[in-house]
Amino acid sequence: MCGAEELTWLDDGHALLASTDNLAVAREQLAGFEDDLGDRYRALIDRHPDACLRTCRPGHLTGSALVVDHAGEDTLLLLHAKFGRWLQPGGHADGDANLASVALREATEETGIDGLLIWPQPLHLDIHEVDPPGEDPHLHYDVRFLVQAPIGAEPRGNHESKALRWVPLDGLAEFGCDPGLVRLAQLGAEALDKLPRY
Repeated sequence: MCGAEELTWLDDGHALLASTDNLAVAREQLAGFEDDLGDRYRALIDRHPDACLRTCRPGHLTGSALVVDHAGEDTLLLLHAKFGRWLQPGGHADGDANLASVALREATEETGIDGLLIWPQPLHLDIHEVDPPGEDPHLHYDVRFLVQAPIGAEPRGNHESKALRWVPLDGLAEFGCDPGLVRLAQLGAEALDKLPRY
């Protein structure tokens, strides 16, 4: 991606968000996670050249977004149609190893908000098992990014969600969100205190 001194909010179409099948890009995005969890992601990438494809087992890379309002106070949750739970936007890489690109694409598609900006350094990693209807249980190696909505953003869901709701960053537990998503919101709130505003 870019060096720490060059980090900035990126919009759709930015050169650093170009789709690629080069797994070195995904590996580079994980550089800030020098721990056991980061090692599990790197092992998946090193052992599975198809790590960005949904057919990869025992699991595959996904990208998701903590979408925050312009004020940085609320995050947008989606009541997922397939899983019946409140989740952040995100989804399969489908061959794209630029997981920031994946996260921004999924956030735009699932919220219907144009003009989203993404911070290109991931905030959080989360490995979780999914058991979707008609598929075998498998792991999602989710790489999670911070995405900011423009002023006055009006979300419009798509077929993947039954409802969308802005929720205070510290109020996710009340919606039955899993601990990983609650932690993501905490990290997002901390990051927003330090990041430049656009």
